[in-house]
Amino acid sequence: MRVMVIGSGAREHALVWKLAQSPQVTKLYAAPGNPGMAECAECVPLAMSQFDDLATFAEKNGIDLTVVGPEIPLIEGIVDIFRQRGLKVFGPDSAGAALEGSKAFAKELMASAGIPSAQHRTFLEAGPALAYLEEHGAPVVVKASAWAAGKGAIVALDLETARDAVEQMLVRHTFGAAGRIVVIEDYLQGDEVSVIAACNGTHYLPLAVTQDHKRALDNDQGLNTGGMGAYTPVPFVDAETEKRMYREITAATLQAMQGKGITFTGILYTNIMLTAQGPMVVEHNTRFGDPETQAMMVLLREDLLNVVQFAETLPVKRETLWHPGYGVSLGLASAGYPGNYPKGLPIHGIEEANRLPGVHVFHAGTAMQDGQLVTAGGRVLSVAARGATLREATSLVYEAAKLISFEGMFYRHDIAHRGLEVE
Repeated sequence: MRVMVIGSGAREHALVWKLAQSPQVTKLYAAPGNPGMAECAECVPLAMSQFDDLATFAEKNGIDLTVVGPEIPLIEGIVDIFRQRGLKVFGPDSAGAALEGSKAFAKELMASAGIPSAQHRTFLEAGPALAYLEEHGAPVVVKASAWAAGKGAIVALDLETARDAVEQMLVRHTFGAAGRIVVIEDYLQGDEVSVIAACNGTHYLPLAVTQDHKRALDNDQGLNTGGMGAYTPVPFVDAETEKRMYREITAATLQAMQGKGITFTGILYTNIMLTAQGPMVVEHNTRFGDPETQAMMVLLREDLLNVVQFAETLPVKRETLWHPGYGVSLGLASAGYPGNYPKGLPIHGIEEANRLPGVHVFHAGTAMQDGQLVTAGGRVLSVAARGATLREATSLVYEAAKLISFEGMFYRHDIAHRGLEVE
């Protein structure tokens, strides 16, 4: 099969790296790719926003399957265009991707279907939103309804922070178009985890339970980011809780979407808070997670091509999906991230890190400049490792991180801390 992966980050590098191991893949493309992906795929100089050009490339080059990594192309309808042209593509169409693209839509869907989630209200103007805050009080979570690169949710433990969040979105327009509609929801307490499934509309393949680390700094301090590290499986989630999350949330969401005439295909990756009242949805995502995918791919035993094609042939058994043990990923970021950060700084040590057993370094924001690998993003690299125990896998990613350097590099030092407490 000839396969193309759309994207340029560490998530897509991990997907390309795993697909390159498939005996079924005869040719692999990455569009636009990055220097890491260029080692195992042919990079195509097309932007992710060039939907028609990408579809034309797929037609001309006989691409049998396209896998879409990032959320924005999905939300904006790349799958619709590929399918209209008779091209096979893995991911939801724009109607399905609205689960991630519109928090307001997702919340209303869950409320109507009885899927457990925080109580919420939706606002278009600051006045009513501020009045609601005065009546409701804090803590709350204020969310930009549309996609905001993982940074559109502000946890407000006091009213002052909540008011400022509303004003950022609806008055100062800090989040641009993403913040034109605001969802204010009750603050949920507990451990947050994610359940990930490959879906074909009516059926789903449970993949993994993971835990992400969204804040930039240790001890969950600092600003929200796209994710500073993740691990799987999660030791404090027992088998019964896992089954309950898939049954009451994943299956129920697919059924609710069907009720609206939407057949959801692709990855449904749901952030869930384990509260005293039971699992409750924080938000839905409609693609592979980043940094969750990096941890998953180093642990995956099954051919990834079988996983993304399971909807047609169901060739995958969950009990043979994974290697025994744990997968951990760690993000190496540029100084200033998730705010402004420098670019073009030389990167060293990746080759040495990749020589450690069970370790692979995935490129997130890198570029080649005069023959030198340099930084080109906020999250620059993602170090992933597989180990027999969570402690072994975690130790490996930190050992590898110490071998890598670029000016201003920082990372969290407490990835998987909750899992390690349990282990």
